[in-house]
Amino acid sequence: MKLVSAWLKIPFWQRVAAGFVLGALAGWMLGPAAGTWLKPLGDLYVTLIKMIAVPLVFFAVVNAVSSLHGQKSLAALGGRTFLWFAATAALAVCVGLAVGWVVQPGKGLTGLMMAPDYQVREVPTPVQVLLDIVPANPFKALTDGKILQVIFFAGLLGFALVKLGERSAGLRKLAGEASDTMVQVTRFVLEMTPLGTFGLIGSLVGTYGFEKLLPLGSFVGALYLACALHILFVYGGLLLAHGLNPWKFFRGAAPGMQVAFVSSSSFASMPVAIRSVTHNLGVDKDYAAFAVPLGASIKMDGCGAIFPALTSIFVAQYFGLDLSVNQYFVILLASVLGSFGTAGVPGTAIVMVTLVLSAANLPLEGIGLLVAIDRILDMMRTMTNVTGQMLVPVLVAKETGLLDREVYEAASTNVGLETDSGAR
Repeated sequence: MKLVSAWLKIPFWQRVAAGFVLGALAGWMLGPAAGTWLKPLGDLYVTLIKMIAVPLVFFAVVNAVSSLHGQKSLAALGGRTFLWFAATAALAVCVGLAVGWVVQPGKGLTGLMMAPDYQVREVPTPVQVLLDIVPANPFKALTDGKILQVIFFAGLLGFALVKLGERSAGLRKLAGEASDTMVQVTRFVLEMTPLGTFGLIGSLVGTYGFEKLLPLGSFVGALYLACALHILFVYGGLLLAHGLNPWKFFRGAAPGMQVAFVSSSSFASMPVAIRSVTHNLGVDKDYAAFAVPLGASIKMDGCGAIFPALTSIFVAQYFGLDLSVNQYFVILLASVLGSFGTAGVPGTAIVMVTLVLSAANLPLEGIGLLVAIDRILDMMRTMTNVTGQMLVPVLVAKETGLLDREVYEAASTNVGLETDSGAR
C-alpha cells in the first residue's frame, strides 16, 4: 500500500508523461513487435474509458437538466455554448488556412503514392445528421455509444422529471447519486492512464517508425504548428479577454489534453475532460455535464476545422491549382459546418475533409496521400479538439457566474483518487 500511496502522490501529469516517454522508448526498442506486446495494454485502457463514458454522460445529463432548471436557463446556456463553438471553429479555420499559406506543405512534392486501402467516404446530409440525433431505440443508443442520442434522451428524461415535480423527487435523487457514483468510478479508471499511455504510445512508435513520416514531414509539421498556435494564441487570447490566466487553464486542462493526445478520441477523452473542467478548473458540474459531452460530439477545431482547411491548401499546392477567393470562402464555411458534424472517434476527420474538398471542387484523391500518416495527425488534432471542448465551458461559466474562481486559480493537475477537499 505504501508503494501505491507513493505513486498516487506523484502529480497526474507527471505520471502520464513518464508513461509517454517510457512507451516511446519501449516502442523504439521493440520495433514492429511493440504492436503485439504493447497494443493490448493500450486497447484495454481505451475500452475502460469507453465503458464508463456512456453511463457517466447519461446520469450526469439527467441530473444536470433537473438541477439547472430554475437556476440558469438551459436553452440560454446551450445557445451561448454553441455560439462559442462556432466562433472558435471559424478562428481555427483561419489559423489552418494561414499556416498552409505560409508553410506551403504541398509545394515541391512529387510522386506521392495513395494509400492502397483508401476509399472515398460517404458524407451524411445535414438532414440525416439532424435526424440521427433522435434515437429510434434509446437502449440501442446507449449500447452503441451514440453520445448525441444519449444526450437527447437523457435531456428529455431530465425535463420530464422536472415537469413531474415532487412526484419524481426520488428519481431525481437517484439520478444525482448515480451521477456521483459514476464520477467515483471515473476516478478509479483514470488511474490507469499512465499504463494506457505506455501501451498506446509504445505500439504507435513501434508500428510507424519514422519512414512513413519523412515524405510528408512538412504537412505533419504544418498541422502540429497550426494546432499549437490555435491552442496557445487563440484559446489563450480568449482566456485573457475573459480575465482568466491562460497558464491556470492549461495546467488544469493538462490531464484531458494528455489523454486526448495518446488516445486520439474525443469520446474516450470525455470522462477525464469533464473531471478536469469541474475538479481542476471550477466549472459548475451540472453545466459541465451538459457542455463537455456536447462538445465531444460537435466541437472539433482540430479534426473538423484546422485539418480540412490545411488539407485543402495542401491538395491545391500538390496538384498545382490556384484557389480563388470564392474557394477560400467555401473552405471556411464548409469547415466550420463540418466541425459540428465530426464524430468524436478516430478516423472520421477524413469524412469532413471529403466534404470540404468536394465543396471547394478540389481533387478527392489528395486525401489518399495522407491516410498513411493519419494516426500521427490524429493525435494533435484530437488534443486540439478536446482543449476546445474544455475551453468553451470555462468561458461560458465565467460569463454566467458558473465558474468557481477560487478553484480555477488553484488549478490542480490531478484528476485521480485524492479527495476533492484535499490539496490541489
